[in-house]
Amino acid sequence: MRVIDADLLQFLAEQAADSPRRRQHFNLHDDYADPCQRLLNFLWRDSYIRPHRHIADPKEETLVALQGDMGCICFDREGAVVALTRLTAGHGCPAVVIEPGEWHTIVALSQSAILLETKAGPFDPAAAKEPAHWAVEEGAADAPAYLQSLQVLFA
Repeated sequence: MRVIDADLLQFLAEQAADSPRRRQHFNLHDDYADPCQRLLNFLWRDSYIRPHRHIADPKEETLVALQGDMGCICFDREGAVVALTRLTAGHGCPAVVIEPGEWHTIVALSQSAILLETKAGPFDPAAAKEPAHWAVEEGAADAPAYLQSLQVLFA
């Protein structure tokens, strides 16, 4: 049995705080070859995940809010917003299923947030995701402003 408890979540919070990306994932599966890929993803509010899609390895991705408040944003191929879904742990809409090839991102709306992500395996890191050419690169000087423009969509 694996336990997802306060100690593990605190560990992830500390790891994410020390990460330049301001997030930390933790695999719950044993191997990339496993038929079900499961992981926790701890996000601080200032963590920017560049919009992306999964097309080289087209599988549905399920995102479940375990803690906090997040926004899931889906885009068309030119970068226009086509769907906004607020994911809130414990009430409202706690989960979404992202279809293969769908441009999307997640933004933390609370100070911190934790996602449970699942996807069919096996996982090929070389085909993990395609970043959106129209979105700001992670680590770029204008990434914080772009992140804020996405977060304000949920205000």
